[in-house]
Amino acid sequence: MTSDENWSRRSQAARALGWVDQSTRAVTPPIHPASTFLRDPDNQYSSGYSYARDTNPTYDQAEALLCELEGGAAAMLFASGMAAAGAVFLNLAPGDHVLAPRVMYWGLRKWLMDFAVPWGLVVDFIDMGDLVAIKAALRPGQSRLIWIETPANPLWGISDIAAIAALTHGVGARLAVDSTVATPVLSQPLILGADVVMHSATKYLNGHSDMIGGALVASQRDEFWQGLADIRHDGGAVLGAFEAWLLLRGMRTLYPRVEAACRNAQAVAEHFHDHAEIVEVLYPGLPSAPDHALAARQMRGGFGGMLSLRVRGGEARAIEVAANVKLWSRATSLGGVESLIEHRASVEGPDTPVPGDLLRLSCGIEDAKDLIADLERALAIGIS
Repeated sequence: MTSDENWSRRSQAARALGWVDQSTRAVTPPIHPASTFLRDPDNQYSSGYSYARDTNPTYDQAEALLCELEGGAAAMLFASGMAAAGAVFLNLAPGDHVLAPRVMYWGLRKWLMDFAVPWGLVVDFIDMGDLVAIKAALRPGQSRLIWIETPANPLWGISDIAAIAALTHGVGARLAVDSTVATPVLSQPLILGADVVMHSATKYLNGHSDMIGGALVASQRDEFWQGLADIRHDGGAVLGAFEAWLLLRGMRTLYPRVEAACRNAQAVAEHFHDHAEIVEVLYPGLPSAPDHALAARQMRGGFGGMLSLRVRGGEARAIEVAANVKLWSRATSLGGVESLIEHRASVEGPDTPVPGDLLRLSCGIEDAKDLIADLERALAIGIS
């Protein structure tokens, strides 16, 4: 069953496109854990399902909803965000040239350096906020992909999707956008000219810190998209039925969760801006942020639930502040209903571009006053 085309994207998410299981009429989508499906007497699969490494009715609905929210032509779930991102690069050929951000999710940056480059890709890491540098780094005839992440973890710089798309397509390459932090609530990269959008579905799309998953959404079903489907099938990086069900459940509350996280992040950023114990607040929602005007033009309804605080006193002091919180949880990840804090440089290691005094904050849906008070109390401990 398809949804009413007049529904807003918010309503599409809340109702999961309005699909109803015809055999039960249940308001909650079912889980199909089957790994294999019956053939017809004529040896065909009239149901459309043959084996769960190809398709599964449980993730059909989640893929369709994500496709609708992003304004794409096709969506595909993966076993993790890394599996989804890796598939995009593995769909290239040795010798192909790729541009990636200097500041990006550390796990993917490490994978590019440790695996993709030895495998044969030529990867340049550049400042994705500098359009002149991007244009200069492109190699006509060799550049095949630009990968951007916006807002970029964990310094939260903004890349101009539309402008970079124009540069990318000018040399016959594709633009892929990690939009995990923005989510379809705040940004639709495909509408702005991107070819592929990637989500770590573990984060905001699921929103409850209880599953691992990834997703790709494409602007069109073409040869490149078929290549991604082949990589998922042949490599087996498919999402389990229960995880797909958890993801679909999470996406039904995507809008109110993201909106609450944005409000909390804005409140925290504004409170600690010019705070005596904070060197700098990194958040594109602050008018003083260097990318604020671009973020305001490219994003809608908020600037995301992620921000970073640089703590006065250096790395040891930042770690001490994180140790002193009570409401914030000291944990890796982001996008859940609970607020998280971590000393990011400790996670990324010695090659990180992240300052040692930086604490990364993922705002959940708690009361903003409580989140601010908890940080204030943590900052006050140890001050003579």
